Amino acid sequence: MVDDMKRVSFAEFGGPDVLRLVDAEEPHAGPGQVRIAVRAAGVNPVDWRIREGQFQKVHPIELPAGVGQDASGVVDEVGEGVDGVEVGDHVFGEGSSAYAEFAVLSAWARMPEGLTFEEAAGYPSVVETALRILGEVGVRSGQTLLASGASGGVGSAVLQIARDRGITVIGTAGAANQDYLRSLGAVATTYGEGWVERVRQLGRVDAALDLAGSGVIRELVELTGDPRKVVSIADLDAPELGVRFSGVAGSMPDALAEAVDLISRGKLHIPVEKSYTLAEAAAAHIDSQAGHTRGRRVVVV
Repeated sequence: MVDDMKRVSFAEFGGPDVLRLVDAEEPHAGPGQVRIAVRAAGVNPVDWRIREGQFQKVHPIELPAGVGQDASGVVDEVGEGVDGVEVGDHVFGEGSSAYAEFAVLSAWARMPEGLTFEEAAGYPSVVETALRILGEVGVRSGQTLLASGASGGVGSAVLQIARDRGITVIGTAGAANQDYLRSLGAVATTYGEGWVERVRQLGRVDAALDLAGSGVIRELVELTGDPRKVVSIADLDAPELGVRFSGVAGSMPDALAEAVDLISRGKLHIPVEKSYTLAEAAAAHIDSQAGHTRGRRVVVV
C-alpha cells in the first residue's frame, strides 16, 4: 500500500496559478538523507523563478515538479550511512519539494534552542547565500559594504553577519523598512531618485551587493569604482557589465553550522513577516514576487 500525502506541485511553467495542492506519494530517505514531517517551508525567490521556467536552460527539471527547498520539521526516517541524528529530532535544512507534508533533506542541522519551526524554515538558503556573497565580494572588517534591496531574507542575514564581522553596511530599502534596517545595525537610506547621491553622502563604498535585481548594476559599479567589487544574486544580466552573478550554492552543511552558531550567540535573527498554508502557496509566491519583504515568508504545514 502506497502512503499518500499532500504536496504543492506544478505540471506546466507559468504564473502562480499553475501551483496545485495534490495527493502525491510520500518520499523516502535515501543514503545520506533524512526525511522530515514538515512543519514549515521557506519561501524563496528561486522557488518562483523555477516555477516560471527561468532556469530550464541551466538546470532543467522534469514536470510535474514539487516546490521549495528550505524546511524545518521532525525527523521521521534516517537514511543509510547517516549518524548524529535520530527519529524525533527537530531539524532545519535543505532538500526538495519542501511545500509538502513530508520532505527529504540532503543537508540539515539541529534547530537551536528557542527557535520556532516557522522561524527555522526561513534560514537555510538565505544564510548560505549571505555567507557566499560576502566571501565573493571580498569585503573585510573595517570596510563599508552597500547592500541594495536589503530588507528581505538575504539582506537581513547579510546585515547581521557583516555587523558581527566588523563591516559597516549601508542598506537601501523602501521608506517603510528604514527603521527595520537600522534595527539590524545598518546605515539606512531609501532607493528611488537620487539614491546614488544619498549613498555618496554616507561615505566611501568598498563593495556592493545587488540583492533585489532592480536594475542598479551600473550605479553599484560607479559607487565602488570596480565591477569586481560588485556581486548580484538577482540580475541575470550582471555579467554583461563585468559583474559576477552568484548562483552556485556553496556548502549547505557549513552554512547551517554557521547559522546555528550565529543564532545561538544572539547575532542573527530573521523575523517571519507572513505565514501561509499549503493551499495558499500561490499567494505566497505573489507576495514574494512583489518584493518589499521584511524578513521571511514561510508556508506552514
